[in-house]
Amino acid sequence: MKILPVEEIRAADAYTIQNEPIADIDLMERAARKLFGWMMKRVDNTHRIVIFAGLGNNGGDGLALARLLHNAEYNVAVYVLRYSEKTSDSFEENYNRLNEIAAESVFDLNNTDRFPNIDRNDVLVDAIFGSGLTRPVSGFTETIIENINMTKAVKIAIDIPSGLYTDTSSNESKSTILKADYTLTFQFPKYAFLIPENDQFVGKWEILDIELHPDFIQQVKVQNHFILNEDVAGWIKKRPKFSHKGTYGHALLIAGSYGKVGAAILAAHACLRSGVGLLHVHIPKVAYPIMQTALPEAMISIDRYDHYFSEVPNIEAYNAIGIGPGLGMENQSQMAFKLLIQQYRQPMVIDADALNILSENKTWLSFLAPDSILTPHPKEFERLAGQWKNDFEKIEKLRAFCQKFGIIVVLKGANTATCLRDGTCYFNSTGNPGMATAGSGDVLTGIITGLLAQHYAPAHAAILGTYLHGKAGDLAAKKQGENALIAGDIIKYLGKAFQKLGL
Repeated sequence: MKILPVEEIRAADAYTIQNEPIADIDLMERAARKLFGWMMKRVDNTHRIVIFAGLGNNGGDGLALARLLHNAEYNVAVYVLRYSEKTSDSFEENYNRLNEIAAESVFDLNNTDRFPNIDRNDVLVDAIFGSGLTRPVSGFTETIIENINMTKAVKIAIDIPSGLYTDTSSNESKSTILKADYTLTFQFPKYAFLIPENDQFVGKWEILDIELHPDFIQQVKVQNHFILNEDVAGWIKKRPKFSHKGTYGHALLIAGSYGKVGAAILAAHACLRSGVGLLHVHIPKVAYPIMQTALPEAMISIDRYDHYFSEVPNIEAYNAIGIGPGLGMENQSQMAFKLLIQQYRQPMVIDADALNILSENKTWLSFLAPDSILTPHPKEFERLAGQWKNDFEKIEKLRAFCQKFGIIVVLKGANTATCLRDGTCYFNSTGNPGMATAGSGDVLTGIITGLLAQHYAPAHAAILGTYLHGKAGDLAAKKQGENALIAGDIIKYLGKAFQKLGL
């Protein structure tokens, strides 16, 4: 699913109005009916609905919703914020329509009026400002938003919480922003929703399909995408009846050191569960009996040293290599890693201590084969790329980093961002906070390595692997709960995650 910036959202609306064709007021009515349908399923009419409406089209959405709720016999109160003499045409039309049937429920709010009483049992709808806001709220509207934030009512924002910028950081503006419990956005997710610093404002967000013109959506070019099931289901390779283990690739994982053998086991187990035909795990001698016992399906390549990685095995037989989980940072490990990236000219998966080695030897980044896949968490990425002022700048650093070195980076976290070498970012829709646990990243490394060995294109291996990892985590959380989730649970549900993609 594409993530459109504000100017393209406006263009999508305009294209739909012209080419469907549909009047602006009728497109707004379509949006209001989607809002109404969502609320009818979740809010019964024992709750008073209090709508704060601005004077633009976002306010018009709120007024149209109020009319539909009134007609369905909900108790509705609408407060129109009179912060300007100017209004949009669609706002005026919906204001008149509402006044014709429920004038007693519509109140103007001016800067001299007291803030209305809001009960904790009320449901408050924010329809003050939409996605086009470009400057901080101030004065009268700032006071209203501050008061809304202090209420105990459930808060629902239409399209985007008022005061929040869509495509840039709101941090530096020091703007007052409405803190929604739910955000109901139209057609596309907003870029701002995928940025950690905005989570406190957006709450749980959902997309309402208002049927903008599919021709525009198909042709518009964007930098950001939000990955859903339907985006990746078609990528899964079907298994021919007469295939054999050699059909599905031969992977090498270089992992583990004294005290960190578990990371190697988790990565190897996940690699096997991803469908790879053959797997070798290169481990120090101390890990040999543990690995053989834990994973009899894996073949072993044993390092000459007891406790850490020190030598590159013969790499000619492998379709993909993953390195890093539990590797350690011994000097000999670093030299062996340097030799590996100089010798192996295919994309490889690099994680954990291998990333830490790169961060201490940044000139080695130029040795990486094109489309190599790095899987850092934010702190590891900071050590590689430098600090950032806000989370929007972090993503811009991510784009620049991938473009500079011609690589793919999977920046882990909520809505994990996979950035390709051209700077295009794919934000993941699966996963949950329970996956913030030791070993979860090792599992992801194993999955991506396994897919890469099966001849998935590097971009597909990274995006699909991230989606499957999160989906398995979601399935595991349903059974275990988020608090009790461990990395092994993600592996356990990886098969179910594949099945959810239609296999």
